[in-house]
Amino acid sequence: MIGLIGLGNMGLAMAGRLVASGHAPLAFDLDPARRQLAVAAGAQVVESAAATAADLVLLSLPDEHVVAAVLEVLLPAMPRGGVIADTSTLDPIAARRFAAAAERQGVAYLDAPVSGGPAGAAAGMLAMMVGGAGGPLDAARPDLSRIADRILHVGEAGAGQVAKLVNNLLVATHLVAAAEALRLGTRAGVAPEALLAVINAASGRSAATEVNWPRWILNGRFDSGFSAGLMRKDIRLAGALATSVGAPMDVCDRAVTAWGQSGIADDADFNRVAAAIFEGSR
Repeated sequence: MIGLIGLGNMGLAMAGRLVASGHAPLAFDLDPARRQLAVAAGAQVVESAAATAADLVLLSLPDEHVVAAVLEVLLPAMPRGGVIADTSTLDPIAARRFAAAAERQGVAYLDAPVSGGPAGAAAGMLAMMVGGAGGPLDAARPDLSRIADRILHVGEAGAGQVAKLVNNLLVATHLVAAAEALRLGTRAGVAPEALLAVINAASGRSAATEVNWPRWILNGRFDSGFSAGLMRKDIRLAGALATSVGAPMDVCDRAVTAWGQSGIADDADFNRVAAAIFEGSR
């Protein structure tokens, strides 16, 4: 049995994927509306976080404060030897603290943030970057493979979060850089579609130009399922990590500033920040 706590865009997509693979999870969210959506998706909705306790429990939660509150009730209910795979994006220090708390209860906690968005979760094509002990990961890998086709063991507790923050800092920076470069080319008389065809066939390409711009920005869809507020949270965490380890970020810091000055609301799709830069004069 698999438990799942957190039925936002990512969690609900994971639930659907698990149902499709024949393993309907024990699912919980504080929001009754999200629980109802999970029922419609075929999940076995339960009435508390503790009731999701199983050999493997997935977490998909917004921040470390929510994770801490969930673990307080979940850990005592978990079977000894159980595994918690936390797909939330958190401060690495918090992840290490959660791993230590779980170990005291005879439970393994893996920080296992993911990349690929709700569409990747629904298709079982997430990249999962894992921090924690190798043995529990090996035990959980067959079930984790139902939602992630690339499971990368990065190192000990907290290492998965470091990798995720580095990844998302680059995503945020690439989106800003691509928006400015495309703005330059467009104002010089070349359509963005033509520019992207060249960039993606040459050495300037990135996921921002290969995926984000054609899939969500140029066509005006802006429905990636990942909000500007969540990206801002991730790059704030990356900035705090850089400060704590003494790693200068001159280029990335300028991109982070652009995210803060874009004027795009936190609940908007994160790709709207790139569109605002492309269309604006900043």
